[in-house]
Amino acid sequence: MRRDYFELTVEGVGDDARATPLVRIDFRGPEGLLRDRLSDGGGELLAASDIDVAYRLREPLAAADDPDGVVAVTNRYTGDFVLELNETATDVLPFIHAARDSAGDEDAHYRVEIDVEGDRLVAYDKDTFLVYDHEGNLLRNESLIPSGVEL
Repeated sequence: MRRDYFELTVEGVGDDARATPLVRIDFRGPEGLLRDRLSDGGGELLAASDIDVAYRLREPLAAADDPDGVVAVTNRYTGDFVLELNETATDVLPFIHAARDSAGDEDAHYRVEIDVEGDRLVAYDKDTFLVYDHEGNLLRNESLIPSGVEL
């Protein structure tokens, strides 16, 4: 599935509302392709607990003003990529920080909505968003990891 089939927008970043941040991913590709990837073997759409969201940098974080990377949604049990899209660190990292800031004393969380040509396919409430450097090492300080979770 091509990365240019996806458009990502965010809400709840940079405002004082302390609302749960929202990332909306809109798919504009062949009908049925994304639904198939977001479904289990029985054809049911995957639950929030069945997917993982991560961001992988393509260059060192300190090496560029706006380093490029890839947002990936994967099937937690098979490891298969559901979708990938190109985004810069200046788009993704403030989103993760906003999720942290909106939480107060609770574990941070955010919402992912995946649409197909503007129509909602799935919505997930997530509390983990892992960030990896260009060599594949986990950047714990940049990641959103719930308390009590060991990686």
